[in-house]
Amino acid sequence: MFTIGCHLSASEGFLSMAKTSLAIGGNTFQYFSRNPRGSKARPLDRDDIDRFNAFSAENGIEKILCHAPYTMNACSSDPGLRDLAKEMMADDLSRLSYIPGAMYNFHPGSHTGQGIETGINEIADVLNTVLTADINTPVLLETMAGKGSEVGSRFEEIALIIEKTDLCDKLGVCLDTCHVSDAGYDISADLDGVLDEFDRIIGLERLYAVHLNDSMNPVGAHKDRHQKIGEGTLGKETFEKIINNKRLRGLPFFLETPNELDGYANEIKLLKSLRLED
Repeated sequence: MFTIGCHLSASEGFLSMAKTSLAIGGNTFQYFSRNPRGSKARPLDRDDIDRFNAFSAENGIEKILCHAPYTMNACSSDPGLRDLAKEMMADDLSRLSYIPGAMYNFHPGSHTGQGIETGINEIADVLNTVLTADINTPVLLETMAGKGSEVGSRFEEIALIIEKTDLCDKLGVCLDTCHVSDAGYDISADLDGVLDEFDRIIGLERLYAVHLNDSMNPVGAHKDRHQKIGEGTLGKETFEKIINNKRLRGLPFFLETPNELDGYANEIKLLKSLRLED
């Protein structure tokens, strides 16, 4: 099954997001767990979640992706912000326990001058504090573009975070196509070579989801500027290769392109037209 969707606003609830996804041709979606530029979360609506779970089972929505806010920095030089990251992640995972098909994605963080090694250790410390044996929601580290002091632009950095996390069986990776290209991995010219490197360093069994984003910048720019599918430096042909690659075909794909709903609907239609039959 081709699992494809986009980023939706959580303001109207889970059931509304599910219906919107189906209306624009998708069968999954991503949403922010809370204010992406803040830390407040909406009250948990169990009735909405129960109706969403029933609707999803009836309509083939098997997985969704919850994205942590941008303000969550697990390796900030400010210990108060690291504590806030622990609190937000723990609360988000508690909420997601009511949604069987949910995954949780977060940006590893920015070390803010402490250095990559310290940043990696602090991210692992947050995960070791938050993750418990009873958590069943996969927690995904997102590949980053490497702007500023970001951690996670190199596969080796993500692998070290996983290695230093005690309950590493809870962890996976979300590969962002714009980010990996901006980080220097040439997925347009050598997608299979990049996947080989990912497999050697992290392991493809850890790859749980893909963010489909074109890029405004060339390979290795370290900028992180998303573009609409086929309108950036990656180009339509790259995405045709990605969604049909035998090692990626079974994963859920999430659009984070600069679009409104009609734009997402057009991109989903385009990608479906490029997808080869199973």
